[in-house]
Amino acid sequence: MKILITDFDYPDLDLEKELYGAAGIEVVAAQCRTEEDVIAAASGCEGLLVQYAPVGAKVFAAHPQIRIVSRYGAGFDTVNTRDARAAGVWVANSPDYGVGEVATHALAMTLALLRHVVFYDRDVRNGQWHFSSAGELRRVSDMTIGILGLGRIGKRMAHVSRNSFRRVIAADPYIIDGDFPAYVERVSTEELFAQADAVSLHVPLNDETRSMVNAELLNRMRPGGVLVNTARGGLIDMEGLLAALDAGRLDGAALDVLPEEPPQPDARILRHPRVILSPHAAFYSVPAEKELRRKAAQNLIDWKEKGRPSYVVIEGH
Repeated sequence: MKILITDFDYPDLDLEKELYGAAGIEVVAAQCRTEEDVIAAASGCEGLLVQYAPVGAKVFAAHPQIRIVSRYGAGFDTVNTRDARAAGVWVANSPDYGVGEVATHALAMTLALLRHVVFYDRDVRNGQWHFSSAGELRRVSDMTIGILGLGRIGKRMAHVSRNSFRRVIAADPYIIDGDFPAYVERVSTEELFAQADAVSLHVPLNDETRSMVNAELLNRMRPGGVLVNTARGGLIDMEGLLAALDAGRLDGAALDVLPEEPPQPDARILRHPRVILSPHAAFYSVPAEKELRRKAAQNLIDWKEKGRPSYVVIEGH
């Protein structure tokens, strides 16, 4: 078996090569940015290990021998799952790595916004030294946090937030009532935005969720509310977000993910004074990165040896 690692931003691929060498799998690696790049690099490959490269019908048509695509990450929006299903190609992911890291990062960003930590830092460096320089602060323990999406990470976010906030509410139409923790109140998406002082996003990016956080939802938020996104950049209508920030409707936003990564140097979000940014790093710790890489790579080994990957998104044939 031969597989292509389509792209990667790790210092090396020693971990993956060691796993594949022990399994008798040949590995080639590239830095693909387009489907055309993948097509050019995937000659003779039965499997793909993907980070950010797009994979869809063009790739499957050009290389019908490809039977499985595994992605580094819990999300799989870079792989067109409809095209994979139509071609009978397995799609796999790594859904349960770094759960604690993402939830901790989201909570850290939320509290940094509500306590104006980064804004204070900026003011001090600019010569301002006063407890009110960054604006009025409310008591976090009087606030409500709203969690959109109550999967693995959303549940962990609820757990780590409950001792800081007076109330934890969540919206997720795909989770049954019995899977809501006792300390989390179920609400609709509209109610969540209307009632929460801080909203944290933990949903996948797909046709249903793309740009779902738009001006209409943001205008439902309480004045002084904050928005945190450690999920996918495409969930937010950025013009709607910027308008809410400019109007003072939102006190701030913290974004670990953006629609375009990295952003263009002239992107307005980079210059907005009420925005905190991190470079798609919420997942990261040294152990989490190793876990991610091992699990994503193991999907292809399991498919070779057992006929199916460990973490199935789309069943192939």
